Amino acid sequence: MSAKKTALTVLSAALLLPAVLMAPASAPAEAAPAPPPPADGKGQPPKAPDAAAPPPSMSTVGGARLGQPGTQVNLLPGAPALPANLSGRSWIVADAETGEVLAAHNAHWRLPPASTMKMLFADTVLPGLPKDKVHLVTDEDMEGVGPGSSLVGVKEDHEYSVHDLWLGVFLRSGNDAVHVLSAMNGGIEKTVKDMQAHAEELQALDTHVVSPDGYDAPEQVSSAYDLTLVARSGLQKQDFREYCGTAEAKFPGRQEAGRPREYFEIQNTNRLMTGAGGITPYKGIAGVKNGNTTMAGSTFTGAAQRGDKKLLVTVMNPDNGGLNGVYEETAQLFDWGFAAAGKVKPVGELVPPKSLDASPLGSPAQTHGKGKPAAGGQAASGSGGLGTALGIAGGALAVLTGGAFVVNRRWPRGRRGPGGGDAL
Repeated sequence: MSAKKTALTVLSAALLLPAVLMAPASAPAEAAPAPPPPADGKGQPPKAPDAAAPPPSMSTVGGARLGQPGTQVNLLPGAPALPANLSGRSWIVADAETGEVLAAHNAHWRLPPASTMKMLFADTVLPGLPKDKVHLVTDEDMEGVGPGSSLVGVKEDHEYSVHDLWLGVFLRSGNDAVHVLSAMNGGIEKTVKDMQAHAEELQALDTHVVSPDGYDAPEQVSSAYDLTLVARSGLQKQDFREYCGTAEAKFPGRQEAGRPREYFEIQNTNRLMTGAGGITPYKGIAGVKNGNTTMAGSTFTGAAQRGDKKLLVTVMNPDNGGLNGVYEETAQLFDWGFAAAGKVKPVGELVPPKSLDASPLGSPAQTHGKGKPAAGGQAASGSGGLGTALGIAGGALAVLTGGAFVVNRRWPRGRRGPGGGDAL
């Protein structure tokens, strides 16, 4: 493929052909009789109470229906039925432009997020680090990378640009790249605080951040609703769109004095994008992030376009289909959402950030922690000219950096926050 000669390969029709995906995780250093480590970290086994069932009532951010357990959908005449074989513990289908939630299942159930947490990391940290800045990696930068973590191959005493490191985060879900970027942001502790503050600014109030890379940690949770809010925020940023929509790239390798820098190829672990693992690439896919850990199972948030309709789908921890299950159920929900558009009554909405929530009806959702929004964490204001840059070219997805395909993000007008009720 000629695109492999470039430092960055953006999606094209050719890139949507099935390809062999590199192993998603490094094996733990110590031998153990346990199963192979998951894609982005080997964590502690889930607690039995958390795995049993969703709580009888959950957050009502976005509407009262979204706080109820079970499937929430209002089918109008002519609407297609939801797929019958969905097994995800939690999922949501939302219009990326209007914010309308077309259907949901346990949308606010707080569950381990795995590497989908990296979307919040990127949306928080990316605006503050110039992409051409070069950093010499130290031993201290790499401290705390969990055993069994997915790695892109960052090495101590080697130099990397911020651009390179973000490719490592999005394509290979590299926890090593996350730790280096966190060090550049002031350290892990500061980065976690910044992420928590930004989550609260976005009204992603189910989210509790413990590790910036999504590695399994006690009490680290998010929800399908929150992950969808975060993805929608991230897709307003051109660099975020570029990285999450990149299928293949070159990553810096060995660096020796007096010799040209070596590079090696990396491929996105998003199987709906690359077609790896026997999954059919989804026509119109534009990212955004997948994950898999012991506690979380498989998680995925995706964005896709068909015609002028743009959808966001999040699926958390399906029981069926093995590693492919999360992609198969996401594809089914995309198909349903595109077919159901205009034929369902929304069951809720994706709320705006707190700083933009000026509705006189009700009150903004209350935070469950302290801290101010991270600097640069929310670059947009108002509702005009904000882009998700989801583009279709020749029937195959093309990620159009620079915002050639722009979607005006229209904020909902209904009640917001706990107790606000349905905005239907």
